Amino acid sequence: MYTCQGKIIQPGLAIGPIKILSSGSGISVSPVAIEDVEAEIGRFRNARFTATDELRTLSEKALADVGKSGSAIFEAYMLLLADEEYIVAVEKNILANHVNAEYAIDETSRELEAVFSAIDDEYIRARAVDMRDISSRLIRILSGQKNEPGYAKDLTQPVILYADELSPVDILQLNRNMLLGLVTRSGSTNSHAAILARSLEIPALFGIETDRLSDMIPAALDAYLGTLTIDPDRETLRMLEQKKQSLAHQNRLLQELKGQPSVTKDGHFISLYANISGQNGAENALSNDAEGIGLLRTEFLYLESADYPSEETQFQAYKKVAETMAPRKVIIRTLDIGADKQTGYFKLKKEENPALGLRGIRVCLTRPQLFKTQLRALYRAGVYGQIAIMFPMITSVEELVSIKKIAAEVRLELSEEKIPYQEPEMGIMIETPAAVMISDLLAGEADFFSIGSNDLTQYTLAIDRQNESLDAFYDPHHEALLRMLRLVTENAHKANIRVGICGELAADQSLTETFLRMGIDELSVSPSQILPLRRKIRETDLSHYN
Repeated sequence: MYTCQGKIIQPGLAIGPIKILSSGSGISVSPVAIEDVEAEIGRFRNARFTATDELRTLSEKALADVGKSGSAIFEAYMLLLADEEYIVAVEKNILANHVNAEYAIDETSRELEAVFSAIDDEYIRARAVDMRDISSRLIRILSGQKNEPGYAKDLTQPVILYADELSPVDILQLNRNMLLGLVTRSGSTNSHAAILARSLEIPALFGIETDRLSDMIPAALDAYLGTLTIDPDRETLRMLEQKKQSLAHQNRLLQELKGQPSVTKDGHFISLYANISGQNGAENALSNDAEGIGLLRTEFLYLESADYPSEETQFQAYKKVAETMAPRKVIIRTLDIGADKQTGYFKLKKEENPALGLRGIRVCLTRPQLFKTQLRALYRAGVYGQIAIMFPMITSVEELVSIKKIAAEVRLELSEEKIPYQEPEMGIMIETPAAVMISDLLAGEADFFSIGSNDLTQYTLAIDRQNESLDAFYDPHHEALLRMLRLVTENAHKANIRVGICGELAADQSLTETFLRMGIDELSVSPSQILPLRRKIRETDLSHYN
């Protein structure tokens, strides 16, 4: 018996033999000198058309098999395939170097993959895999291969699948009646394959690399603990079966909480919202019965693009989330680029300490046209649902005054252009000690507060939360932080505005009762945390504190 530790994609349990999947026959790409570059560009364009048709068929299949969350993955692939910067880059490569389309695609994709992979944000790093998938599809078409690469489409018995890496196409092609679980050597919790695995509720891990595996060896997958046990003994199997039955019972009880109010035994209500990183996260939020979106991160639109996303691109993304969640509220955070989230075309100067540098609202206020474009898209999208806007990294009242001045200019422009818009609530994120200490003043200028506990903790404790060597010193329960939360809440309520928490601390059930006693109005967590947190709230009784 041997146990490997991996990272969780989708929680669950599975017992069965391991089926090792080969990665299929890769296509070797080499540069070939081309004389007729226009004809070669024509080959590339035809391949794009064919790939788009294939992806449209896959999107329809995913819609039938999984629903909107599945089909949206292939819609995202189609958008990537139609990206103007990507197309121009490939065609320029062909023209400038007189090389074959296959090689130009491969080179361009590698460059874009390198850009995505260098970004610290896991969601954006996962897009490198998408780039690789698109590249492989185009090269396969250009090489004359008609079918998708084979990934054990026809499984004859229930198995736990192991592969180096899986794409959404691979997962869609598998016989899910025979699929107990998924394990990969590499991957990401934010990859589209991971999103699809979660949609299908397939227990899945990534980061498992071992030489102890052999085809059809017995295994036990615990995707709650993040372990894969190879050749488990009888006691391990007995305990896993027992755990499986217990968790199934608990999950049935959690499902009964859907549609129930998030209220304590003594009648104290609190709102439970979801944090999402992209437009497709709204479906996941709804399936977990989120009462709204407490944080929609908008960086994905900028980090996935080779240039500044247009107003129309942003409008369509915000509109989709607003319509999906309507009539529930959607709180959208304006661009929070900088620090660990960098992209080349912003041309931000290298900083000794980017966490204390040009980031968040500072970028927007120093680039007002960029800010205006996003605000215009947000105001327009507000017509299609209940949108609220919040601004990150606020440290002064003067910043809010500047924001309101720009917002007024945007409203005037939209009115003069006769473009419909809805004026949203405007709130701020409390992420710095400065914002905490003047929260009484900021409350007079804001419609709501949202406490970003991740950054507030690191700035309060002077600890870089990305520095693993400081983990022992990083204490989100520190009394200084809890006092700050109390002060912010008191100042918000004095001004009759709501206050929520949208950082990781919001999901910490050891603090749920503390937050309720403070008077926090809203907790915003990852979608999967909503029902467990609702159970905790409904089991809490604050009457003995009165």
